[in-house]
Amino acid sequence: MIKRLPLIYVVLWALGSGQVCMAIDSESLQDPVLQTRYTHIIAELRCLVCQNQSIQDSDAQLAKDLRRQVRKLLREGKSDNEILDFMVARYGDFVRYRPPLKSSTLVLWLGPVLIAILGVFMLIGTLRRHLGGADEVE
Repeated sequence: MIKRLPLIYVVLWALGSGQVCMAIDSESLQDPVLQTRYTHIIAELRCLVCQNQSIQDSDAQLAKDLRRQVRKLLREGKSDNEILDFMVARYGDFVRYRPPLKSSTLVLWLGPVLIAILGVFMLIGTLRRHLGGADEVE
């Protein structure tokens, strides 16, 4: 038991050190249409602090500020595209979960496909070598 104590400490530390990123949005919009648009927009924007969460899910201070900014722009009568364009102009394409397909984001869209194709060719080559070597032994 004593030998496992450091391992237990490490596991407890790892579990307890995770960042709590669950947002509670205390301010809502009175108009249900605006509230629906607001929910859709904040789900589309990435938290630049947590990075794997939308600003809807993040409790980081920057995410709170971005949600406040989205509410402000909605109240000013901006369209969804105008709000998204405002955020992209300020923070770059990275702020969007689904960045547009253009030359600067081409690697983001084609990279996974190219890696998968490369993996298939490597697998085929390995299987041919392995199966071809088995035939020569017999």
